[in-house]
Amino acid sequence: MRLPLPMRLDHVNIYALADDDGWTVIDTGFDDAPSRAQWAALRAGPLAGRVARVLVTHSHADHVGRAGALQVEGAEVLMSRTAWLTARMLWLDQPRHPPPEQLQFWRAAGMPAEMLARRATERPWHSADVAAPLRPGFRRLQEGQCLTLGSRRWAVRMGEGHAAEHATLWSDDGIVIGGDQLLPRISPNLGVYPTEPLADPVGDWMDSCARLARFARPDQLVLPGHGLPFTGLPFRLAALIGNHRAALDRLVSVLAEAPRTAVGCFDVLYRRRIGEGEFGLALVEAVAHINRLRAEGLIEAAGTTADGGTLWGATGAGAASGT
Repeated sequence: MRLPLPMRLDHVNIYALADDDGWTVIDTGFDDAPSRAQWAALRAGPLAGRVARVLVTHSHADHVGRAGALQVEGAEVLMSRTAWLTARMLWLDQPRHPPPEQLQFWRAAGMPAEMLARRATERPWHSADVAAPLRPGFRRLQEGQCLTLGSRRWAVRMGEGHAAEHATLWSDDGIVIGGDQLLPRISPNLGVYPTEPLADPVGDWMDSCARLARFARPDQLVLPGHGLPFTGLPFRLAALIGNHRAALDRLVSVLAEAPRTAVGCFDVLYRRRIGEGEFGLALVEAVAHINRLRAEGLIEAAGTTADGGTLWGATGAGAASGT
């Protein structure tokens, strides 16, 4: 089933497995008016009956948004521990204005001064705007765990990079539920946030792709969190790694010529105009690529701009790599 999202990525896929005691739902969409209307239609039609459990692949609101509401109706929630704790934390975090740490993070990344001043006075987007609160009590998903759902046996495999402890499910008969870890056409956002400014989600992502590739076969049917189901998973995982590696190589080559801020790297990473609506996601992913190159020893801080943005330039190793 495809539920609407009010953004450029305008949908999220959810799945339902028929079990003896009711439905097992995989992910939920937002808890907003359009999604609630869709859920009402589903519950009156193809999903009539009891929702026995809801399995959430990761902590982002478009996947966990309705889980708390289904939990109140009696559904058991299955998530990784980190995903559950993160979703709870994000729901509770509702500041009226961006905190000082957020503003400093944006400034250091090179956000233009006029945009920074405007955003400093605006109410931030909150997970609680589109997600129901999770109630205490969940069943933990762990790496290598085996589940029986919908008359199939599934192995749980965890991914990293897009979201911490992102669960994917691999059935014995060749179905893979991929969430946002395994998408057919795009790479999910790999972002760094002021909660962990030195995080390396790009490195975590590429490591996860390599690890999951050990279980991938060309004939498996992958059911993704966005986009259409697909086959050819080994090729897709290699392409996901290759796309980010190519972006890193482009970036270090440019930084060998002259230092830039993370925002100053947008043209190198995205090769298209970044609008106001997608600026935040572009910024956190640019910082993620900077952090990966820092971890590889290919770039280093090379000064600051007049507005307080950190400039990054290639080290000796980075300059050699860039040529």
